[in-house]
Amino acid sequence: MSRDVFIIDAVRTPIAKAGTPKRRGTLEMVRPDDLIAIAIEAILGRTPTLPPPAIDDLVIGCAFPEAEQGFNIGRIAALRAGLPFTTTGMTVNRFCASGLQAIISAHDAIAMGRVDVAIAGGVESMTRLPMAGNQPFLNPALTGSHSDTYLSMGMTAENVAHQFSVSRNDQDAFAYESHRRAVAAQGAGHFAEEIAPVSVARVIYEGGKAVEKTITLTADEGPRPDTSTESLARLKPAFTATGSVTAGNASQISDGAAAVLLASAEAVATHHLTPRARIASFATTGNNPAIMGVAPIDAIPKALARAGLTRDSLDIIEINEAFASQCLAIIKTLELDPAKVNVNGGAIALGHPLGCTGARIFATALNEATRRGSTYFGVGMCVGGGQGAFAVAERLS
Repeated sequence: MSRDVFIIDAVRTPIAKAGTPKRRGTLEMVRPDDLIAIAIEAILGRTPTLPPPAIDDLVIGCAFPEAEQGFNIGRIAALRAGLPFTTTGMTVNRFCASGLQAIISAHDAIAMGRVDVAIAGGVESMTRLPMAGNQPFLNPALTGSHSDTYLSMGMTAENVAHQFSVSRNDQDAFAYESHRRAVAAQGAGHFAEEIAPVSVARVIYEGGKAVEKTITLTADEGPRPDTSTESLARLKPAFTATGSVTAGNASQISDGAAAVLLASAEAVATHHLTPRARIASFATTGNNPAIMGVAPIDAIPKALARAGLTRDSLDIIEINEAFASQCLAIIKTLELDPAKVNVNGGAIALGHPLGCTGARIFATALNEATRRGSTYFGVGMCVGGGQGAFAVAERLS
């Protein structure tokens, strides 16, 4: 027997640019387990009728669950957020779709009656964890027979651009539009409802003396109002000398966290909660890792069919902008309306903290659907290794 499951709320931190050897990151001093705890505390603070002991489980997505993101960050985050020992926690990994998979895993646990209330979400500190982790060991059998399994994401984007005839000009125009939309959304306050500020103690030097100051990050750092197609066109290819994928038309490496609260119908009644949405369907698909970016071409219609809907049923569509080339290929192949896709910009402008992103785009889509009074919205992404994931949700209030 399957029970009704409801989305109660969704909260995220601002997305910060990841620190590099040449540039400090605003959130580089914030541990990822502390960062996801901030999002959890924020969602609990917005739900005062729900006592913390009512949270049965935490499901947290993380693409590289090691170092400060290791030790089962789901359980660590529960304890760090001040939840009781009775609240359990787990970590899930579907690379870039980890945050979205966490929501679906929590949803299914409630639907099957295993838990009544859960918090799902995701986190990634790309400042602290490199793209391949700290000590990658490739499977030698795969490096010989399926070498594209470990192909860099940038090269897969180049393959997509070539195979789907996506030009450099189109990629740069898409990137520009991502920034334009994100800047406009920030200016209109569209992200304010979903963002929980993060305060960071930083040591700065004034007059030759070290001074500790608290900086509060309240907005995403990535969007650039000064971006232009001309400036993007001047950037050199990032992955191959003759390619078209650049730092400007690819997603930004970032730090961030997001949390989503889910509850059964019984818990909604008991704790006087207001459902905002429900999951209508979810689908994953696999494809050749060499062109992993276009796997949503199969995942999107699969999820829509399971929901008994068509692409025209969706008012809001979030497709993670891992790269402009793969987004454009998906939009073109499925004949999606560009005006519905990433209406507030995407990861090219906002950033892509891997394990967080699936939950982040869900929060953004939910709030945009609420603002517009839309009924159905969809969120999904490509996944490293050759996968696609897509969820369809129905807004309720």
